[in-house]
Amino acid sequence: MKYRRLGHSGLKVSALGLGSWLTLGRSVEADETERMVQSAFDAGVNLFDTADVYERGAAERALGKAIGGLPRHHLVVATKCFFPMSDDVNDRGLARKHVHESLHRSLIRLNTDYVDLYQCHRFDPEVPLEETCRAMDDLIRRGDVLYWGVSAWPGHAIQQAVTLCRANGWHVPISNQPLYNLLERGIEAEVLPLSQASGVGQLVYSPLAQGVLTGKYRPGAAPPAGSRATDEGAVRFVERFMGGDALERVARFVALAAAEGLEPGALALAACLARPGVASALVGARSVAQLQQNLRAVDITVGADLQARLDELFPPAAPTSV
Repeated sequence: MKYRRLGHSGLKVSALGLGSWLTLGRSVEADETERMVQSAFDAGVNLFDTADVYERGAAERALGKAIGGLPRHHLVVATKCFFPMSDDVNDRGLARKHVHESLHRSLIRLNTDYVDLYQCHRFDPEVPLEETCRAMDDLIRRGDVLYWGVSAWPGHAIQQAVTLCRANGWHVPISNQPLYNLLERGIEAEVLPLSQASGVGQLVYSPLAQGVLTGKYRPGAAPPAGSRATDEGAVRFVERFMGGDALERVARFVALAAAEGLEPGALALAACLARPGVASALVGARSVAQLQQNLRAVDITVGADLQARLDELFPPAAPTSV
């Protein structure tokens, strides 16, 4: 396993992290969850990511149980808050009340005294940015959180948060967790350059485009049984990567990977990790076998020639000047 600093912080995370969206507490049984977490840890993975909203807390509980036998100081446990957890008007968003209360409940579900990284799951336009930043700083000073970050925030909001925190002597956010893969390269335009200028690293999610980049979905063919495209609760997240000529381009990508002697999923992950500013790619494996396939990505180097061929298949987003 390889490790990278997360933004300008001193925290080092594994190049691949184990995510839990649409998997833990949902489609992965408890026994397989524990085997997968142990297998990831044995392979050197130290980053384990979840969120309170994933299956309404079930993912956090599943992860908390699975890491219970592992040395806590060797783990980087990350969770998030923002989305509604009930019908209560204050049980959502990034107001101080919800941030503090959400963390308290997450700690109970994760069965831990602190989280290494607490992330604002989305930007909240209804709450003053100063209130959110101060709330996160308070949690760090209290010792319940070691670092804080954001998820899927626009570049300008990330830059504003960093500037505000520095001006007030508060702990700055060190991470952003955006959607990023070969089929969705939008963060390259603004988020990546502004984040790099602000010292914020990326923990990218859906690096395999919900499995589309593994080549399991073929043009004109029915999705394989048991895949996310056949799951009523997950299909909408997969379909966004299957429109237009996406599957035709993925078929050419699979052929390119084969010509290089590589598995397409591993190459797709390696391509994400080759992007400057990306600290880790979060994989949503549903079995130990899938996880082991994903782990091979850390040994792949994407050189200039290979990157050029990937860019032909999946054109990059135009950069924005910082």
